[in-house]
Amino acid sequence: MSTFMANAQNIERKWYIIDAAGKPLGRVAAKAAHILRGKHKPTFTPHADCGDHVIIVNCEKAILTGKKLEQKKLYWHTGWIGHLKEIRYDRLMSENPERAMKIAVEGMLPKNTLGRKSATRLRLYRGEEHKNAAQKPEKIEL
Repeated sequence: MSTFMANAQNIERKWYIIDAAGKPLGRVAAKAAHILRGKHKPTFTPHADCGDHVIIVNCEKAILTGKKLEQKKLYWHTGWIGHLKEIRYDRLMSENPERAMKIAVEGMLPKNTLGRKSATRLRLYRGEEHKNAAQKPEKIEL
């Protein structure tokens, strides 16, 4: 008996939906990254892109525990000299909660071509409605 190795011909992708309402942002992001990478499958292969599609709804209702809303900051550099930008998470979650969720999920994926390809299968929505009903996603409970 030989070890199974997944490749592009024998990968079947499914769609999953995660409701982030009232759940910690990091827990939702960790579950999404796990599914995007394909680690929930018995046919997981580390060098192959065998993950599934993930839809996260209610990103604006995700919570941050402790004092993270007031103390945690997101930093990024524009590429210009002296242009290190920052935004507190309370403002980020009120203005653009999808960005906060995307940054959390992408931070848990590998920093290579597999991680970048996996991140394209992530769909984020601020509210309850989403445009992917035709794909018949399965609901995942945390």
